[in-house]
Amino acid sequence: MNILQLLQTCVRSILRNRMRSLLTSLGVIIGVGSVIIMVALGEGSQREIEARITSMGTNLLQIYPRRQTSRSGQQVMMRSSAFTKKDIQKLRDESSFAAAISGIYQSSSNVIGSEGNAQISIMGVEPDYPIARNHYVNEGYFFEDEDMLFRRTVAVLGRTSAKNLFGDEDSAIGQQIRIGSVYFNVIGLLEVKGTSFGVQDQDDTVLVPLDTALTRLSNTRNINTIIMSVVSKEYMEAAQKETELILRESRGIQDGAASDFDIMNQADIIDMASATSRTLTTLLAAIAGVSLLVGGIGIMNIMLVSVTERTREIGIRMAVGGRKRDILFQFLTESIILSLMGGILGIGLAFVVCRFMATMGIPTAINPLIVAASTIFAALVGIVFGYYPALKAARLYPIDALRYE
Repeated sequence: MNILQLLQTCVRSILRNRMRSLLTSLGVIIGVGSVIIMVALGEGSQREIEARITSMGTNLLQIYPRRQTSRSGQQVMMRSSAFTKKDIQKLRDESSFAAAISGIYQSSSNVIGSEGNAQISIMGVEPDYPIARNHYVNEGYFFEDEDMLFRRTVAVLGRTSAKNLFGDEDSAIGQQIRIGSVYFNVIGLLEVKGTSFGVQDQDDTVLVPLDTALTRLSNTRNINTIIMSVVSKEYMEAAQKETELILRESRGIQDGAASDFDIMNQADIIDMASATSRTLTTLLAAIAGVSLLVGGIGIMNIMLVSVTERTREIGIRMAVGGRKRDILFQFLTESIILSLMGGILGIGLAFVVCRFMATMGIPTAINPLIVAASTIFAALVGIVFGYYPALKAARLYPIDALRYE
């Protein structure tokens, strides 16, 4: 029996029981579809996370005061050594790799506009903030060194904040907002950034000059964070080491003593987030892959039933000259076709589901390699779980098979 005849015989046998063949392939359909969908969700989420972090600036160093514990009697107290303008100026003067540096003082306050009020994140920042943070004004302008020097009450709003405070974000420029008892003139609107990790709205913010925030809103010298944009991605590690040395000297930390601040490398954050996402994707794909094994067991059960039902047919084929390997290949091919049919339908199901999720705003990314691997795995399931029924059919004695009722 040549290959073409073998395929025709197998297809006729499968089509003879269409509903049973479809139900037999159902486990493989669900298995292949689930694996592709789970991996697509994982890769889509990974790309979304990377895009969100990259939108904050790929060459960004974020420096935070380290929280330290101290014990007073029976009380354990947490404190952090905040940064000062002196630390930031020393970084500006001595850093070889800095493209832009900004201190940040962050708080939250009720902000009042002409059309409403809201609890909004207030950030005191410096003129280099848009460059360091990769977050620019696309309407109006950002405050300058002169605004910092004279501690002017000017503000730049995120689009969500502008909409909440004025109803129409386009009319915000030139109007006033009130933070506490201080009135600020709105001079610019930031470009839309969207949510960060689907939780924090990056457009719900108010930016004011750092010196204004420190003196007129909080009466403090403490700065929460320093951000620094590095001139090139390849210098990130060198910039991080240099920054640590400069700040240790600025803050009077002795050799051998631990630093009282932490430096977060944006590239490291991307790598960590990607590694976590890959781990979860692998776990989900492995769980979904279990259904492929269940589908394989279903194929083996049906093929065993098929061998039993077609025992007399097997006997006739052997009686007219059919060889054992012909019978083996026939049943094995039927098993592979059933499994591949399930795999192809599973791929189609995965594409439909992923397209539907995309319309719902859920990020997905179908990997062609995973599609190819799932197809190959589906064929292997057919071979592995179809071999035993095929072998059982091939080992039947012609006389016993012909006498079978």
